[in-house]
Amino acid sequence: MLPAAPAARLELTAARRDLTFEVEALDEHGQRSTVAIAGEHPLTLYVDKRELVTLMTLGQAPEALALGFLRNQRLVGGIDEIAAVHVDWEVDAVAVTTRAGAADFSARTAKRTVTTGCGQGSVFGSLMEEIDAIRLPQHARLSQRSLYALLDAVRRRETVYKQAGAVHGCALVRCSDDVQSATAEVLYYVEDVGRHNAVDAIAGHMWLDRVDGGDKVFYTTGRLTSEMVIKCAQMGVPFLVSRSGLTEMGYRIARQVGLTMIGRAANTRYLLFTGEARFDR
Repeated sequence: MLPAAPAARLELTAARRDLTFEVEALDEHGQRSTVAIAGEHPLTLYVDKRELVTLMTLGQAPEALALGFLRNQRLVGGIDEIAAVHVDWEVDAVAVTTRAGAADFSARTAKRTVTTGCGQGSVFGSLMEEIDAIRLPQHARLSQRSLYALLDAVRRRETVYKQAGAVHGCALVRCSDDVQSATAEVLYYVEDVGRHNAVDAIAGHMWLDRVDGGDKVFYTTGRLTSEMVIKCAQMGVPFLVSRSGLTEMGYRIARQVGLTMIGRAANTRYLLFTGEARFDR
């Protein structure tokens, strides 16, 4: 019996990105400190020079991410079909070359299902194209007292999360602050298994009810990624608050569009990352 032929070598880069970045933030006491935020990078997947999808990723294992996407989407039958996986962060792209060559996934990707998950943002490119046209109101103000009232109002709601977990919640809130007290009125509160589903539902409510976002605050239980920041800005809402953290690209885009972004907000604790000029302590 002849010996088995050796498996063809897979050409693979090892292009891991820095996983965290340091930025400055103001805490609830007005003290400025340096904190770590998670990285977030667009990675456009090309298969045999055909653009397939743009994934948002931390950048920890981009080659494995590309291969896992192709596997889980049933776009390749096995690892032996892959000749090379090359990641180039200079152009935010990963190029996968198959051994058969000229892979045509048009039939298999013609019918797409948008999942309820939170991880893959294939609409990143189209969203980014609209960023430069967004203008958020500069006159809007949010006080620390109003922020605390908002956090308390959201905390007191009866939610699916309290009963069953496994969901994200988003709220659109109208805050007011006078000499005597600060109040927070929750106009909409939506929960869903994916935070992007919840924010899209609130955007739909705002359209239906012709509600302007210029004097409102958007709250989410989920992390503040680039897509969440862009969607909030597209709704014309100048304040974005989360009990979770944020990503490096979310931070950069918030600064670009002039969004006031507050993360790690719970009870009387918070970190103010961007848009300090609109916030009154």
